Amino acid sequence: MEDQKLHALRHSAEHILTQAMERLWPGQIIKAMGPAIETGFYFDFDTTNGIKIAETDFPKIEKEMRKIVQSNLPFEKMIVTAKKAREMFEDNPYKQEWIDKAESEKEEISVYWTGDPGKGGSFVDVCAGPHVARTIEVKAFKLLSIAGAYWHGDEKNKMLTRIYGTAFETQEELDKYVTLLEEAKKRDHRKLGKELDLFSFSDLVGSGLPLYSPKGSFIRRMLNDYVEEMQYKEGYTQVWTPQIAKAELFKTSGHYDKYKDSMFRVVSNFSEEEMFLKPMNCPQHTQIFAAQARSYRDLPIRLTDFAMLYRDEKPGELSGLARTRGFSQDDCHIFCREDQVDAEIDMALQMTKKIMATFGFKYKYRLSTRDPQHPEKYLGEPKVWDKVEKWAEAIMERNGIEYFQGPGEAAFYAPKMDLIATDALGREWQLSTVQIDYVMPERFNLVYTDQDGTQKHPIMLHRAIIGSAERMMMILLEHFGGAFPLWLSPVQVSILPISEKTMEYAESVLKNLQKKGVRVELNRDADSLGKKIRNAESAKVPYMLIIGEKEAEAKEVSVRQRGQKDLGTMTVDSFTDRVIKEIEEKSL
Repeated sequence: MEDQKLHALRHSAEHILTQAMERLWPGQIIKAMGPAIETGFYFDFDTTNGIKIAETDFPKIEKEMRKIVQSNLPFEKMIVTAKKAREMFEDNPYKQEWIDKAESEKEEISVYWTGDPGKGGSFVDVCAGPHVARTIEVKAFKLLSIAGAYWHGDEKNKMLTRIYGTAFETQEELDKYVTLLEEAKKRDHRKLGKELDLFSFSDLVGSGLPLYSPKGSFIRRMLNDYVEEMQYKEGYTQVWTPQIAKAELFKTSGHYDKYKDSMFRVVSNFSEEEMFLKPMNCPQHTQIFAAQARSYRDLPIRLTDFAMLYRDEKPGELSGLARTRGFSQDDCHIFCREDQVDAEIDMALQMTKKIMATFGFKYKYRLSTRDPQHPEKYLGEPKVWDKVEKWAEAIMERNGIEYFQGPGEAAFYAPKMDLIATDALGREWQLSTVQIDYVMPERFNLVYTDQDGTQKHPIMLHRAIIGSAERMMMILLEHFGGAFPLWLSPVQVSILPISEKTMEYAESVLKNLQKKGVRVELNRDADSLGKKIRNAESAKVPYMLIIGEKEAEAKEVSVRQRGQKDLGTMTVDSFTDRVIKEIEEKSL
């Protein structure tokens, strides 16, 4: 109920924004559309006469919004015919399009008035609601940012002006949220990625295709190696598959019909064969299973794959590492018997639990099920879907997992158990997933010989833990504010000699740490100690070893921890033991 109330509040704030815009720029803007969203609301405007709306206009827009709020106007719903709606919005092509769509789908058309219907000073928009009763309820709101947005997200359409805002029930909640936004700006992974020299983008390479510098590549590799190390101990085996495949593979899997618009088509100079860059690994993994005759004794077969994947995202939807066109996933596909499913999923859930604890994430699960209103979106028999959805629910309850329902979030071939992690700023991110799939083994006619000699289809379990390494890097960058834990830091220790006189001893400390496998650098610059410390802090190096003449004479180091924590002097061996223990334990 609280979520519904907040949704209605934000939807109402969006209408108040639009009404204020029409008052401030009468006849100069055309309202397109805008919903309430998880973090607030937005509205898209088509501006005319060359007017430019900027964030500097926010104070006067908010002032006008407050006037509307204080007017205590009612929100009133009115059901209208398509003909009446077209008359009401005869000069608005965007509303006409929505009305045409509603009529073709035989949907009820409603409008909401803010103020007395049809009277001066009132406002009306095509809308299904919900809203609060009166404008006076929208007390705590703020406009946040402005951006360009293509109509329907399609770059072939006109660019509109999108204004983002948020609203809460109390000013205290709003202030807390704004503070979090300010902290999020400081932690923006695109900003940190540049400052820490982790990754970049090039117009010549293409949008959505990140280029990793040595440090960024290292972190990405460490994430994958951590998952692979854990998987190997549990009997998972890594495979490698091509980055392109024939269209027939995706036609058989169902991705061609359900996913083709998001796939990159590959054109050959020598063949007319239709091929695509693969957007996921599962279809190719079925062919590894199919390459040999399989017995019930061979199962389960656990295949992992870190190969690159490609999806044709719209330019306007690309966002740093959060959404790219090229990425990898810690994909795993398990081919097993039906009686092995529970044990395999329990093991996957325990691995996931350990990895989430390593990063300090709190989390819950979403049971992503079918959209009951659109059964045509899914492959497979409804009775099988019923069985698997109940089965997934039982698995989570047996494992004591907190979960919530996500109707319409299922993959087209199976429901999903999706992990939603909460970062240091309270934001939620979907990471791992587990899926019980009956559809793909049947579509590819995958079989094994059972104990009684009959041929049976295996169950195919789809599993990822961190998901995309690129997206995980983005989340961790912002979660830790660039200050990665010691085991994940590209440079773990920076040696800072005070003067040239202590350089020889500093070199010996460097070699000692390197022999023990510690990632260490020696600052040989002729800068002041203060500048060296500031540079190491800016680079988010976990430990700094300060070496002056006193330390060199005593064969010790003065240890400083990231965040200006002075740990005093200690021997190199004592420091090395401390660091190695912290690395092995993957301490936060």
